[in-house]
Amino acid sequence: MKETLYIIKVGGNIIDDERKLSAFLADFAALPGRKILVHGGGKLATRMADQLNIPQQMVDGRRITDEETLRIVTMVYAGYINKSIIAYLQANDCPSIGISGADGDAIRSHRRIKGEIDYGFVGDVDAVNADLISNWLEQGLALVVAPITHDGKGQLLNTNADTIAQELASSLSERYLTILTYSFEKNGVLIDIEDELSVIPLITPSSYAQLKEEGRIFAGMIPKLDNAFRALASGVERVIIGKGEDLYQLLAGKKGTTINLNK
Repeated sequence: MKETLYIIKVGGNIIDDERKLSAFLADFAALPGRKILVHGGGKLATRMADQLNIPQQMVDGRRITDEETLRIVTMVYAGYINKSIIAYLQANDCPSIGISGADGDAIRSHRRIKGEIDYGFVGDVDAVNADLISNWLEQGLALVVAPITHDGKGQLLNTNADTIAQELASSLSERYLTILTYSFEKNGVLIDIEDELSVIPLITPSSYAQLKEEGRIFAGMIPKLDNAFRALASGVERVIIGKGEDLYQLLAGKKGTTINLNK
């Protein structure tokens, strides 16, 4: 029987709040078994860019990553935030290692092909080094992954953290019973974005298609749900979306939205 692997992507609302982050990491540290935490940190990167007078451009919530912005996000994501999380976890007796996709050739990407929008140094994932990551996990280490990858030719790339979580989950699902959780500021996928009580408890492929057709899923949630179904199609056991502060209740199925292929 496969061991359970928890892969949790933590949202910026927690990363940017020291009190929430400390509580969340205590919960994550206490999770039994194998686990991976994927994080971003966009607000801190934006603040640093502002301090350095480096203009930032966002399109549909995605950061245009020019050469100077790439330096900033690498320093913030793979440096300060990643190592701060490691320090918190080890203070909670959780042996951990912090990596980016460039470390050990863990996650290789290619620069996104230019379309109507040139996103700059943004990467789309080509391969996950599942052997390397499994080796770290089998040593009893929790992994903390920053969303910086590389192209194998010396170029770092800024890569969407939701996508990295999905690619890790998909690549490791043959070895582990993998549960992927997207934690963010809402209680789950909402019918009404203004009503925190309007959580959809379960979404299947048919109900997702209907919700999109009826315009009842707000645009910012669609990439998360597309990633969720991509992960499930690759063998991931379950995908959950909900508030990071409710981590244990999310994993127990008592809160949030569960994404499922079979029901």
